[in-house]
Order: sequence, then structure tokens, then C-alpha cells
Amino acid sequence: MADPKGFLTTERETPKRRPVDLRLMDWREVYEDFPRENLEKQAGRCMNCGIPFCHQGCPLGNLIPEWNDQVWRHDWREAIERLHATNNFPEFTGTLCPAPCEAACVLGINQNPVTIKQVEIEIIDRAWDEGWVTPQPPQVRTGKKVAVVGSGPAGLAAAQQLTRVGHEVVVFERADRIGGLLRYGIPEFKMEKARLDRRLQQMKDEGTLFRASVDVGTDITASQLRAEFDAVVLAGGATAWRDIPVEGRELAGIYQAMEFLPWANHVQQGDIDAPPVSAEGKHVVIIGGGDTGADCLGTSHRQGAASVTQLEIMPTPPEHRTAGMPWPTYPMVYRVSSAHEEGGERLFAVNTTEFVGDSDGHVRALRLVEVSRDESGRFVPVDGTERELRADLVLLAMGFVGPEKGKLVTDLGVELDERGNVARDDAYMTSVDGVFSAGDMGRGQSLIVWAIAEGRSAAAGVDRFLTGRDVLPRPINPTDRQIA
Repeated sequence: MADPKGFLTTERETPKRRPVDLRLMDWREVYEDFPRENLEKQAGRCMNCGIPFCHQGCPLGNLIPEWNDQVWRHDWREAIERLHATNNFPEFTGTLCPAPCEAACVLGINQNPVTIKQVEIEIIDRAWDEGWVTPQPPQVRTGKKVAVVGSGPAGLAAAQQLTRVGHEVVVFERADRIGGLLRYGIPEFKMEKARLDRRLQQMKDEGTLFRASVDVGTDITASQLRAEFDAVVLAGGATAWRDIPVEGRELAGIYQAMEFLPWANHVQQGDIDAPPVSAEGKHVVIIGGGDTGADCLGTSHRQGAASVTQLEIMPTPPEHRTAGMPWPTYPMVYRVSSAHEEGGERLFAVNTTEFVGDSDGHVRALRLVEVSRDESGRFVPVDGTERELRADLVLLAMGFVGPEKGKLVTDLGVELDERGNVARDDAYMTSVDGVFSAGDMGRGQSLIVWAIAEGRSAAAGVDRFLTGRDVLPRPINPTDRQIA
């Protein structure tokens, strides 16, 4: 194990966030550098439990105690090998994952858990700095062609795994750049796109082909796709957003989060000077209290909003675990993200009943009411709590209800499950032979770790379908250090 007394002698420590007034002046990631010696001490808090419940919390099955021990022993080169053994993109999970592994950490029963997520991001950042992350091309080519539709984390994970074992893989993306929500959904201050670009370059050097600005199902028909490729992986995500059907929804100035967030990323990419939908000088109301709502909040702050209010229909979460959310489950407790720290007001247990417009047909306010739950669990209004809230810009961040039911899904003829997701079997194959589904498209809206895990699992299913082998071969590794 790491330091046998580390969990007794070392308190949990995480990087400090840059001062709010400074970080609102740019779009860089919000955390300051963390000294390496501090990080090694944090890794030393890991107890290398006989039953490491952090594995239960991590869908990727990351070898957490192993790379904690290696970091504590200063063997960072071995640590990145163990990290890459289960996770294609630790720089994505290390910045974006809510860390269910930490919620399941045994130390968290009666102390603050190990800073697993911070150790992870420090390992991969050093690996890139030291030149340890290199292309891993396949030893042999199979002659089989695979199309991956969607370039989010699930699609990229599937594509990298399949390329490395010798298949010719083409990733299709309907946006103008590769990356899916990693590119145009996640704000720059949460993950700078240089992290994505250098990983994409590695994949290109391994042989993965990327085709952006292609709407599969329209630009390339389903029949053309099946004719050209031996297998297809559907990894388009759960992009059908949840709406709010109340009076006044048709007013101008009301947008879905994904009609708002991508424009800020286009500005950061240098495509445009200013976003066509901006919070600058406006009183902004965000409906939805999750991560997407927080992304809208931080973006609105940086665009210079006059005020920002975030609404959530659920009651205020407790500060700590309750009997109903015991260890090692992921606790639904009150959290303050970097965006919340930057300002704005959060209102819990409220429901929007109407949008109110001005004489020009633009939203000027919304009407809301406080709610409580009745015996059946339904939200019911609390009498006498109705009020009006000024709103020049309303952003809907209420999550997603499943994949879009467009031409691709329809023309392929894949079956849907009872939730409207693309149904698949244990090998991730859909009802159509040779067509697979990975990530949110088959699972429903979920975490980035699940997307990567499903992409890897779907890749194994595709390879088994194409070759009949049960064990994936090891790709060529010029440094002979990393594990495929």
C-alpha cells in the first residue's frame, strides 16, 4: 500500500481555485497548479483496502489503489500505465467526472475521502508533459471497416480501441469539429480544448479517420453506411432535450442550454467575435440545477450578465449524507461548483408556471411558485407563494430524454427500449446485425465515465463480431510502457 499512516497524518487537500475576479476575466480552467509533493502526499492517504469500493464507484474499473501507490512512491511512469490500462482519456474524466469513486472511498466512511480525481488528472498531465503519451498503432490490419457515428467520449473510446486492434475506423460528426459535447457543450473554463485536440492528434497518428460536418442519415444514408462498412457503432448521445410546456414558451429569448453554450465555444475557437446568443447585460434565469445549468451559469458570468438566477424544482439538498444515501452510494448533497462560487442566486423547490412577454414578443419575466411533494411524490404548488421574476434571457437546462429519432435511427430500423433509447444486447449489438450502440444513445443521459466504459465495451463487442476473438491484441507501443 501507499503510506501506511497517510490517512492518519495527512488531511485531504485539493487545488485552490483562482480568485473569482481574475478568472471571470478569461476562459481558462479555474484551478491553480498543485505542488507535486502535495499531490504525492494525497495519494499516500489511500489505504489500498482489501476490498477497494472505489472500484464499485467507477464504471471504468480504474485501478485506483495501484496508481495511488505508484504516485506516492514517485513512480509516475508506472502510474500512467495503470491509468491507461482502463481509461482511454483520463484528462477528460479528471476534469469533468463528478468522481463517484471518491463517494465510494472506504476512507470516506468517517473522514474526507482520497482525492482520487486530482491524482488522476495530475498523472495524465505529467504524462503529456514528459512525452509518455504516444501513438499506439496496431500490429496488423484486419481489413475490416467500422463506422462510428458520434465523436463524444463514447464514440472516441470505441474508435481508439478498434483502431488499435487493426480495424479501419472512420468517426463521423455532424458538427464542424470533432469532439461532440466535449467540444461544443463543455465550457472552456471546465476543460480547455487543448486537452481534446492533443488526444485527437494521437488518434489520428494511430490511424483513426475523422469526418466532421457529416450528418449521417442525410449526407450519408443508412443504406450507404451499411454497404461501405462491416460494422457500425451508434454513439450519437442523448441529444433530445427536455422542454417545458408552459404558457409563453414561444416567446423570443428562451433557449435550450445547447442552443446557448456552443456559441461561447465557437468564440474561444476563433470562429466568431461575439456569440449571437449572449448573456451580456441581461437578467438571466436558468431552469435546471444540474451540471449543465452550472455550465450556463459560469458562461453567463463571463459574458457579463446583469444577474443570474438558477431554478431547481427539487428541494435544497442536505449538506451531508443522510440515512437514505449511505456509503458507498453517491450522495445527493448540496454542492458548490466553481460557477456557483462566482455569483448568482439559487432557488430550490420552485416551478415555472408561465413565461411573460413584452409588447415585442420577447420574454421579460417568468412566473414561478414554490412546490412541495404530496404523499404520491408529485410536486404540488404551495398556496400564496406565486411571484414574478425578471428574465431577459431564459436558459433551459433540464437534461435530455434520449437520442434523436431522426433518419439514421429510423432507416437503420433499430429497436428502441421502453425509455426510447437504442436497445442493445450484452455485447452492445442492437436488433440489427452488425450495428452497435454505446454511451448515452443506448444508456440514456449519464456520466462521462459511463460513456467511455460503454465505448470500450462496445468496441470489444464489435471486434468479437468481426473476428470471433475474445481477447483484444496488444497494439504497438513505441515506448513499450503503456498498456492497451
